Amino acid sequence: MRFLEKLGLSQKKREPAPNIGGNKAKDQIEIAEKRKKYFRAAVFISFLLIVLVSLPQTTFQPVANYVIGEPWRADDLTAPYTFSLQKTSDELEEERDQIRQQTLPVFHVNNNAGIAIETRLDSLVRSIQPVLDSYAQWQRASRNNEESAANDSIQYVEDRQFADVYLSSDAWEILLENYATVIQNNQPEQRSVLFQIRNQLDTIFNDLLSDGIIDRNKEEIDQDEIRIRNLRLRTERTVSINNFRDLQEARDEAFQRLNNVFMPDVADVAMQLFDQSVEENWIYSESDTDAMIQEELESISTTKGAVDQGQIIIRRGDIVTEEDANILRSLAEARAASATQLERWLRYSGEAIVIIIATLMFFFYIYLYRRAIYEKPSMFLLVFLVLGIVTLASALIYPFEVNSYIVPIAVAPIILTIIFDSRVGLMATVTLAIITGIIQDNSFEYLVATIAACSLGVFSVRDIKKRSQFFFTTPGIVFITYLIVIGGFALARYSGWEGFINNSIFIAINAVFILFTYPLILLFEKLFKITTDFTLLELSDTNLPLMKDLMGKAPGTFHHSLQVANLAESAASEIGANALLCRVGAMFHDIGKMEKPNYFIENQSKHNEHDNLKPRMSSLVIKAHVSNGVKKAVEHNLPEVIIDFIRTHHGTSLIRYFYKKAKDSNEEIQEEDFRYDGPIPFTKEQGILLLADTTEAASRAMKSPNYNKLENLIDKVVEGHIVTDS
Repeated sequence: MRFLEKLGLSQKKREPAPNIGGNKAKDQIEIAEKRKKYFRAAVFISFLLIVLVSLPQTTFQPVANYVIGEPWRADDLTAPYTFSLQKTSDELEEERDQIRQQTLPVFHVNNNAGIAIETRLDSLVRSIQPVLDSYAQWQRASRNNEESAANDSIQYVEDRQFADVYLSSDAWEILLENYATVIQNNQPEQRSVLFQIRNQLDTIFNDLLSDGIIDRNKEEIDQDEIRIRNLRLRTERTVSINNFRDLQEARDEAFQRLNNVFMPDVADVAMQLFDQSVEENWIYSESDTDAMIQEELESISTTKGAVDQGQIIIRRGDIVTEEDANILRSLAEARAASATQLERWLRYSGEAIVIIIATLMFFFYIYLYRRAIYEKPSMFLLVFLVLGIVTLASALIYPFEVNSYIVPIAVAPIILTIIFDSRVGLMATVTLAIITGIIQDNSFEYLVATIAACSLGVFSVRDIKKRSQFFFTTPGIVFITYLIVIGGFALARYSGWEGFINNSIFIAINAVFILFTYPLILLFEKLFKITTDFTLLELSDTNLPLMKDLMGKAPGTFHHSLQVANLAESAASEIGANALLCRVGAMFHDIGKMEKPNYFIENQSKHNEHDNLKPRMSSLVIKAHVSNGVKKAVEHNLPEVIIDFIRTHHGTSLIRYFYKKAKDSNEEIQEEDFRYDGPIPFTKEQGILLLADTTEAASRAMKSPNYNKLENLIDKVVEGHIVTDS
């Protein structure tokens, strides 16, 4: 960062720290600093790369921004060259639907269907014939009173039971009686009903298969024709829907023809055999049909004419119609198609330069004015991680042509404000507005609306007092600000209600998404081990178990802690420190006194436990409440920032009462034995607590307090700590 010094942008010079270690310690510090620099560089470059890589594909918009239904505000636009007029998405979709409806379904000829039918029919006849023979034999034996009649009847029953055919009882009776009569009259088997049915079914099947039986219901076919492919013969033809049959129509045709030849009862037998033998010979091919549809879809032309060079496209003041918008889009696509690679890179480079400058602006702010963030790698990573998530979300939705206002840009500045402060949030607002504004086609309206809405959102969370403030106030402020800004732009353009209402819907969704900031903050608190105002609000509840424990075991200390909390909060508010942090730190600063509450004056009623102890032992008991408090805070998982308040709330100050008492008793003592172990406060808030704690304790012991006495007391307390801790 030496070049910043030459530009006058470096930080103010600080006094060099004293050398507290040897060469080894110095080398370790230098190595650690180098690692931090490399880490920061990696984070910064990674953020830039992610943003630049996620930038939408470069487009060329050779005309001014416009809105359908609003006047054209630029100069008259003429076609710079002849270009094709693109079809609209609705027109293309309509053509696709027509193709899907008009493309003929493809059926494949099953050349084995005839053989399969004949095989099944032969199998049925072979299954029936033994039953007929055994029945005829049984009937003949019965008429001749032969001894084998009983065995013949049993044989008949067994043959019928094991026959692999399904016929009704009436059908069986017709076949059996007819066959027995033919045999009894010594007529040839060709005169039997079964033989005649077989011959008739052969003829019917041949005719039906010749015309074609499809494996679909005709009602499912929207077209008047189908396409028939014979893969064996490598032929293809179209057939009218009236010239083939589905399975039900084939059955109806067979029923009619059989009834024309046979009596109804015999025709019913024939239909039962037909149903067990029939098979479709034209099989629908979904894959071939889809391939035909896809081939037709790919052949659709995306253009529907051309606009000649010099032709007036739109005049200044004309209302932009859907047709005008389509011509303008066609011109933009023609410009993009004819752009050279150099032009594309120049356009991309221009956008990249603006994004890099905006990001550097934010980086320099962190480096110059928020050094604590810059010096701590985890916080530096957190800042750019939050920015990266929102920027990436904006880039990802762009190709889907979703309204840009749906992305809750305000989430990032709000998170950074709650974790750090409002100035970091405001700088993040400007940076994100510039970056996402470039992603959204350099929209000036989007830039202004985003800066305004996010800035007011940042102000609304600057000092959170209750959760409802975040869940209701902040989303409402962001929503209303967006509406006001886009409403102002709408009035300036004389635009209609349609666009405004459409934007309002997506802004409402944006406001709802802001509610997800709360779980995100909780996630970042866990990942980066930070404490936000949300956690402090939860800890400020006096109904927490630890606070109730303090109230029960050391009521005086509990009351003292609340008084100190009020003093510290007021003081912090006056000087611009974190008032909520001061309050919570003050509430927990004396929890260590629960171990031996009666050794502290605020919990004593009559008897003083220190009367039985030597001054040195008393000082040890008093000092121990700090270490005990730290231990108890760790056990209850209090944040580290609160534990620091416990460690530093006495600094390294002297326990004067017992020190003086020890000196008066002529004991050999060392002053260090009567001092707190420290460390001294290292933040404004910790310093405020130290002074508030001492002031409250001293003022409580004051007799007849008034304004002047309290003012003098506070001055002495402050001066005493300055002298002691300096």
